[in-house]
Amino acid sequence: MNPLHKSILQTLPNPMSIPEPLAMLFDWIESNGFAEDTEIGRVGYLYPNNQMRHEWTDAQRPGGTLIEFYAEEQIDDFYFVHKGIKDRLRIFARTGGDGSVAAFWLDDNNEQKIVHIGSGSGSTLACVLAENAVDFLRLIAIGYDEVCWNEDFDKTPFESFKENEFTVKPNLKFQDWVTHEFNTSIPKTALEIVKNPAEFGDENSGDIFCEWLEANGA
Repeated sequence: MNPLHKSILQTLPNPMSIPEPLAMLFDWIESNGFAEDTEIGRVGYLYPNNQMRHEWTDAQRPGGTLIEFYAEEQIDDFYFVHKGIKDRLRIFARTGGDGSVAAFWLDDNNEQKIVHIGSGSGSTLACVLAENAVDFLRLIAIGYDEVCWNEDFDKTPFESFKENEFTVKPNLKFQDWVTHEFNTSIPKTALEIVKNPAEFGDENSGDIFCEWLEANGA
């Protein structure tokens, strides 16, 4: 078991687990040298972090979707104020520079899903991101700057970049790995994966995670 996998696994309560496609991703990250030890522990990226920072300009950057995989142990600091919520959620990735995150969530049937929790100060996206881990990988392979901004989900990355006047070059290495390893395709837009991009405070959102958060006072 590689260091990134081990560090995240140690934070998961029973019966949570790391889905096999994500375990394969963590192997891919470590084998390519895309992980490093930081002040918050082991962090994994989809692209060499130092290279991306070096080539980042006001107009563009390389690396595809920016996402950081890490073990979040201080869940008390994030919205979750009581045990009923904490026992069913564990953060495993940062999805936005505003502090938004992705997490594993156990639904009422004890089925594990991947969900998004916006920071509240920037993104307010709070929904099921993907029903399974392969779809999550397909989502982050599309190539948006970040996957915390649901206003872009009906656009292709190209359309989003044109509107925001900032270009993110696609992460071809990661895209190729996802398509070949899982015999799948990369969607054109996020809405092919994220069926109901609900936000905090949405009434009757229809998203089971958003409604669960609202019901539990998060």
